Amino acid sequence: MSRLFFDFHDGQSFLRDPIGFECSDREMIRNEAVRALSLMAKEIIPDKGETQAFTVVVRNADNATVYTATVLFAGLWLGELPFPPGEQDPFD
Repeated sequence: MSRLFFDFHDGQSFLRDPIGFECSDREMIRNEAVRALSLMAKEIIPDKGETQAFTVVVRNADNATVYTATVLFAGLWLGELPFPPGEQDPFD
């Protein structure tokens, strides 16, 4: 097992992990990055508008980046557009 550090960036701020997390293999690194990104996005998306990217940069004890992952949220309001002739509203 090796200690890895999960740093986060949300497009405005960078949060450096000072503690780290013990990971035994690549799958564990990826799973922890996915878990951390989903928690981060869940907390921040409701307050940050319609477009937001979240990135985790995983580095080892030598400060070398070993993995990076990004989640992008993009919301788009479409308004009250009529359906084309012959198409039904799927929510009716």
